Amino acid sequence: MGEGQSEGGARLTLDIWHPNCWTLEVTDEVPAGLLGHGVHHVDGRAQGRFTAFADTTADLAALIDAIGASSLTESVWSVAQPRTVEDGALAPGSATQGLIVTYDIHNSINDALVSRGFIPDEPVRMVGGREFWTVVVRKDREAVQAALEEVRAEHDADIRVSHIGTASEGVGAGMFSTDDLSERQREVFELARQRGYYTWPRDVSAADLADELGLSKATLLEHLRKAEAKLLGERSK
Repeated sequence: MGEGQSEGGARLTLDIWHPNCWTLEVTDEVPAGLLGHGVHHVDGRAQGRFTAFADTTADLAALIDAIGASSLTESVWSVAQPRTVEDGALAPGSATQGLIVTYDIHNSINDALVSRGFIPDEPVRMVGGREFWTVVVRKDREAVQAALEEVRAEHDADIRVSHIGTASEGVGAGMFSTDDLSERQREVFELARQRGYYTWPRDVSAADLADELGLSKATLLEHLRKAEAKLLGERSK
């Protein structure tokens, strides 16, 4: 990380697993996901606001039932969704529901990250038994690594840095939210961004990206076209 990046900060994508986490438990059990909009301390407990999402209403109901049945949660209740979700800008899937969940604050990794300067830049995405955090942090690379090691040790966590760049990155760096993308669209778009497909001149060709993902070039370009349309506000599916 160079001097300019240190001054302006870094933007990281973190892929996280940690024990005793109900969000990881339920999203590993049910083909559905959660977006985390923030965790608050209330009477010594954690209360988090979430958007549950799924492709079907049956999967959404199964997710909410799993949250309520988890030994790691104390209560779950439905609330109105954030306006951006109601407008279709955040949650993938056909069925969504706003939730407030109360649980043991010691099982949350939120404070361990935020207290060390990792500030969420997008809603935290929980799917497939993993948490995906996009954060900005004003630390150099060595300090970032040291802080993440502290969180790993404190929570017995598996934390992988899947992307690192400057906090002022353009595509996918705050001005565009990727939470409206399907998992496949996100995978294709994020790889294209990381490999330099959106730089000029391009660092990688569409054919090379397609080979890496095991797709045809036409299929890859179709995924990118749909992802770009969503990111630019065109609600084409």
